[in-house]
Amino acid sequence: MNTNQSRDEQLWHLARKRADFKKHAASYFFVNSFLVAIWFFTSGIGSYFWPVWPMLGWGLGLAIQYFDAYNGNKLFTAEEEYQKLKNQQNQ
Repeated sequence: MNTNQSRDEQLWHLARKRADFKKHAASYFFVNSFLVAIWFFTSGIGSYFWPVWPMLGWGLGLAIQYFDAYNGNKLFTAEEEYQKLKNQQNQ
């Protein structure tokens, strides 16, 4: 496999991660808006805000997915480690 094809596959993989994150973020917004509406119309303001639990749980997963899609490819890469080792060897 040539380097260009490998890099295209890496870009495709990253693009898929980012697109998946955007889909999940939209789902998070709509589902949690629906849960808040259910809470509001059945209990009203001043009652126990139970939608906070699914919001926090799902939000944590969404935050991890965001980090992976937008920052995860920059951390712990083999290329970065290779450059560090190469720099140490040249010193």
